[in-house]
Amino acid sequence: MPTATGTFTVEMTGAESPQPDTVRADLTKTWSGELAGTSTGVMLSAGDATTGSAGYVAIEVFTGSVNGAEGGFAFLQLATMHAGDPRMTYVISPGSGTGELAGITGTLDLDIVDGEHRVGLEYTLGG
Repeated sequence: MPTATGTFTVEMTGAESPQPDTVRADLTKTWSGELAGTSTGVMLSAGDATTGSAGYVAIEVFTGSVNGAEGGFAFLQLATMHAGDPRMTYVISPGSGTGELAGITGTLDLDIVDGEHRVGLEYTLGG
């Protein structure tokens, strides 16, 4: 299975609390490396940050290139943290690929080291 590695920076804006104990925010990312481009999305979260227990869901649309193949797709995210122990699922939404990335499927691993978001995307291309 092919892989693409890289990093991203993220900016969160428009945080609001539509209901008690929830937050909605817009996100913008800039991706660099073998996974290069930009993405925008929406995140909803809930929990108690003071205890390190919370969760979020997000959807973001990526436009750019994966190992030189140009196009776009959508990421789906689900993350939980219980007492500071994080668990994350980050997948490409089936059927969302466009351009040379049409038919893409895969999962992304995220590792945050000294504040840097490092990623590894395992993916397949095809119809």
